[in-house]
Amino acid sequence: MFGCCVAGRLLQTNLQQVDETHALFELPNASQINHVCVFLLGTVPFPEGYGATVHFFWPGKGFQLLGMLSNDKPSAIFRLRGTFTSSAMTTSQVAQTAFSSTAQSNGIADVTAVLGISIEPLQEINNQMQSLPSALAKPGADLTKDPTVLAERIVKHLFNYVSGFLGGSSVTPDVAVPLSIIAKWYESFLGKVKAGGVGFLERGD
Repeated sequence: MFGCCVAGRLLQTNLQQVDETHALFELPNASQINHVCVFLLGTVPFPEGYGATVHFFWPGKGFQLLGMLSNDKPSAIFRLRGTFTSSAMTTSQVAQTAFSSTAQSNGIADVTAVLGISIEPLQEINNQMQSLPSALAKPGADLTKDPTVLAERIVKHLFNYVSGFLGGSSVTPDVAVPLSIIAKWYESFLGKVKAGGVGFLERGD
């Protein structure tokens, strides 16, 4: 149901099921990670009224809520380096309990972090999102001055655009995307940039 991709690494589909509503990805060599993308594979949608919160666990530092996914927002890119603070324990107690046993058993020596996914009602998710630190909830970065953030937004925009053409197909490394779709995205993207700049990338248009 979920996929994960760390910038500069291969796509991860090795999701570990914890229980009916919790799952996780292990992120080895976590100290080298800058950004991570989490997304729905397109095989199974969320039940009506449900979505998922995404949590990050760093051995010895604890949990942090990164953001959320839903049928209306099937992918998200999170910046990990420089945003994790052990004092921002916004992760729900239920999620902490679900992920703790697996995360702690990995040990700290290899610095394997955990990306946890918790399926919850959208109302509860929205309440948790309100408690996110402003730096995570509303990055507010000037895209024209931060090439890294701009690149993130462009890739996310392309991913969401292409996903819309795949229908019920799973998003895997083996999925072939016709160049005509990329060309259509490029024309549309360029048109938006010429019409109003890159502000639409922040709005998710």
